[in-house]
Amino acid sequence: MDSWFDFDKRIFKNFSYSLMIQLIPLFIISSYLVYEINTHLYNKQMVYYFIAAIAFFVSAFIPWRQIIWWFVPIFYVANLGLLIAVEFIGKSILGAKRWIEIPGIGVTIQPSEFIKVAVIMMLGYLISRKPPGEKGYGVLDFIKLSIVIIIPFIIIAKEPDLGTALVLLIAGYGILFVVGINWKIWVTLAILTGAGAPLVYEYGLKSYQKTRIQDALNKPSYQVRQALIAIGSGGLEGKSKEESTQTQLKFLPVSSTDFIFAYLGERFGFKGMIAVIILYILLIFNLLYISAKHAKDYLIKAFATGIAFLLFVYMGVNIYMIIGLAPVVGLPLPMFSHGGTSFIIFAVIFGILQNLIAFKDYSRYTSDSKITMISKE
Repeated sequence: MDSWFDFDKRIFKNFSYSLMIQLIPLFIISSYLVYEINTHLYNKQMVYYFIAAIAFFVSAFIPWRQIIWWFVPIFYVANLGLLIAVEFIGKSILGAKRWIEIPGIGVTIQPSEFIKVAVIMMLGYLISRKPPGEKGYGVLDFIKLSIVIIIPFIIIAKEPDLGTALVLLIAGYGILFVVGINWKIWVTLAILTGAGAPLVYEYGLKSYQKTRIQDALNKPSYQVRQALIAIGSGGLEGKSKEESTQTQLKFLPVSSTDFIFAYLGERFGFKGMIAVIILYILLIFNLLYISAKHAKDYLIKAFATGIAFLLFVYMGVNIYMIIGLAPVVGLPLPMFSHGGTSFIIFAVIFGILQNLIAFKDYSRYTSDSKITMISKE
């Protein structure tokens, strides 16, 4: 009983409450916009919030430092199995096979979303077991860690879901960059990437993916043109709901999900868009600060850095996509666009990070310390 009380008291005492407070404005603005677009979607959004809150608290109270040595490898392999299973039993929607339908209840899951958590956890686990040297990881260790990222990247890209695959790739290598890799490896990788990019474009991309790139470089697609009209009509201050004709008259496609930032511009103008971008930037900086603050705890470093890169890539690609500077790849604005899976995934990752922060110095909580204590006795 005393042990549980000690656990309970410590986790709430050491929470990074600033992270949670920074998310609240994003939730409020997002909910308000979704409510204006469609009250039915708003009601679903509230259900997603409730499920995400449960997922956060469950993941925050699981003793990760005690079980990570056996849970993470199993979780990673299981998610790889689900990704492979998509090829054989996956459900196709709009020409892409990315989902698995759970028999009997009609609910679909997208394994490519869960693999993000698995990759971050696996990298954190491997790095914490063997931290980098003074000059960073060498070639062999870099290859070992890269395998963790490359395998799911290839499987997801084949679905095809190049957007999610690239997010995973950038977030994974972002973690390695912050943790420490020998600079010669990065230089070599940059040269090889630059030299191989034309070949990847010519032979690695599908025709519709090339079309999206050409649209971004030349004439914007229909969706992007409608988004630009919505943002332009919002001006500096924005317009009332009744005057937001792009959204209310359904000219703007998927206005509650991938293109919600365009509706934000139509309703609250340039000031509203800048305010939301600043909220994201502050959140990302806070995560990077946590990563630097706990530089020697590689589990915290991996999770904080991983979330920061996920937020940065999702936000950057989504906004650039909407204003026509990036191909339309179907990436939502994180924790802002309407949708359940993304909210729940981020809730789980934030919950794990909070748990790792709360028990950073709690030696009795880690399995390694228990083994050490037993051996000394």
